[in-house]
Amino acid sequence: MRAVLAGIAAAVIVSTTALAAGKLAPSEIQATFFNGQPFTAATPQGIRYKMVFTADGKMTREPVGKSGAKSEGTWKLSKDGYCTTWKNDRQNCFAVLNTSDNKWSIMKGTTAVATWTK
Repeated sequence: MRAVLAGIAAAVIVSTTALAAGKLAPSEIQATFFNGQPFTAATPQGIRYKMVFTADGKMTREPVGKSGAKSEGTWKLSKDGYCTTWKNDRQNCFAVLNTSDNKWSIMKGTTAVATWTK
């Protein structure tokens, strides 16, 4: 029984460490994405957007396909990642996890709300 509990505890520590290692610091998010260069965002439902976050705190999104709505808003860094406020919406804050080369999961708490690719 102790061996099983120790194994579970070790697995939790390893997975928590892996998540922490893949989480981008706010300065890394800004340097990688908030530099005026477009990148692609996809929702879990498969809606894709061309996103542009500029250094002055502004952002735009434009649907790549027939679904989704064009919008603009503002962004700011937070202690755990970044926060956005889209036009006519409330502020939401997110963390960014690097999941593979040129692919990041956008997390709201423990839920992945988008995937960013470059």
